[in-house]
Amino acid sequence: MNNTLKSALIQTEVVWEEPTKNLNNFSEKIEKMDPDVDLIILPELFSTGFTMDADRVAEEMDGITVKWMLEKSNNRQCVILGSVLIKEGGKFYNRMIVTFPNGEIKHYDKRHLFTYAKEDKVFSQGEDRLVFNYKGFNICPLICYDLRFPVWARNTEYIDILIYSANWPKPRIKAWDTLLKSRAIENMCYTIGVNRVGTDKNNLIFPGHSAAYNCLGETILEFDENEEAEKTVVLKKDHITEIRNKFRFLDDRDEFKIKTSLKN
Repeated sequence: MNNTLKSALIQTEVVWEEPTKNLNNFSEKIEKMDPDVDLIILPELFSTGFTMDADRVAEEMDGITVKWMLEKSNNRQCVILGSVLIKEGGKFYNRMIVTFPNGEIKHYDKRHLFTYAKEDKVFSQGEDRLVFNYKGFNICPLICYDLRFPVWARNTEYIDILIYSANWPKPRIKAWDTLLKSRAIENMCYTIGVNRVGTDKNNLIFPGHSAAYNCLGETILEFDENEEAEKTVVLKKDHITEIRNKFRFLDDRDEFKIKTSLKN
């Protein structure tokens, strides 16, 4: 079992509904990274922006974005994750894609659809949470609006890392900062949030504020507002073990089961 996981966060602008331009941008940024990065985290809908024009721009699982992710995972020998607008079985999903160096793909469909932006009118709701193990770390990737719902993130499976990919706008960025830290504290796990920067076609401004917090909610990595950059942080298994053994707060958590109630 590995004791560390070197994770890279990419905070950048996203060109509206231009997958090729976006993939070229991310390729350039990935090329600048250290060769020993284990995990690369991209923003929500990183190849298109937060568009609701799914009929026109959605891809299938064998589309160019997933193929690009697989190629980069293989070339870099690391895991890459980010959400993509996917069409499957006649439905559209805001889908977190996770690609592995060996060509394996896992995915998570966004559970909490952003009704304020009518995301629920376009996308189908996810039903199951994804937790996967990579190099000894249990990782749970979630998407943007999921951050507001602590029950869905509750650490019932000894999650080591919570990851949120987002398009989180400036008017509500204080909630992003506060809730990321809260998820880390209440679940006693590393929590990482990757948000985009720039302005989209709807004139929404995205200030970034990508960050990583340790199991006590202490900031271990942050970006300047509106900064376009790629940064890395080393996550340590010993930190998780030490904090959980010392305080044992998770031993006192409530037991419950989530009753699935899909809206579409």
